[in-house]
Amino acid sequence: MDHQSPTRVYVVSDSVGETGESVVRAAAMQFYPAHLEIVRVPFIHDREGIDKVLNTARVQGGIIVFTLVIPELRDDLIQKSNEYGIPYIDLLGPIVSTLGQALQQEPRRQPGMIHPLDEDYFKKVEAVEFAVKYDDGRDFSGIQKADIILLGVSRTSKTPLSMYLAHKRFKVANVPLVPEMQPPAAIYSVPKEKIIGLRIDPDKLNVIRQERLRTLGLAENATYANVERIKIELAFADKIMSKIGCVIFDVSNRAVEETASLIMDHIERIQ
Repeated sequence: MDHQSPTRVYVVSDSVGETGESVVRAAAMQFYPAHLEIVRVPFIHDREGIDKVLNTARVQGGIIVFTLVIPELRDDLIQKSNEYGIPYIDLLGPIVSTLGQALQQEPRRQPGMIHPLDEDYFKKVEAVEFAVKYDDGRDFSGIQKADIILLGVSRTSKTPLSMYLAHKRFKVANVPLVPEMQPPAAIYSVPKEKIIGLRIDPDKLNVIRQERLRTLGLAENATYANVERIKIELAFADKIMSKIGCVIFDVSNRAVEETASLIMDHIERIQ
């Protein structure tokens, strides 16, 4: 078995570092199953911070990926990385330079502009709070107030989808479908276009539920992960969704981001 240590990537930013980390993770998928250890180094505002991360990289090894917009810090990191022989990637520099030439305009060189505390930011916070409050049928009054209502049996990614869509400023309520309990009457009174049914292959769901039981330290043969029980739940869910007449998306082999994109496309078409 290969016990080689993972390659370490330091994501250095004068803001949160979310952009750099997202790019590194996307690129890393092209080398699966090779393992990267991503170390986010946010809010670097002086040369002392740069020296600290470079010294760590010299001792422990790794690659520097940075999204610094302040020229002095960017130049300092590049110069010292070259001196120490540390590989580095400047994610924003070439893009900002090319855009500046095309627009014939100097960049503002201001960190953190992707996360301003403006009206849009507070809409996102409000949507996230909404998703938490009306998650998994905790309070069915959210159905009438939601932009999107998700329906599905347990482990069809309702909660992750709710949170992802909340970061896109959608207020989402999600409702679990269980044969022993009729869904709230409110789902029949809101526009069906706002309701999204989530379908999944029974064998895929069985694997997901078994893994969930293992995580909780419970027996994998519990009713929750029984294939026949799963088929009963899915048949009940299909019956409810058919009665509503809502759009249905199969989440069997889709990442949360992909399903969310389909949902957002649907919502945009009906608005």
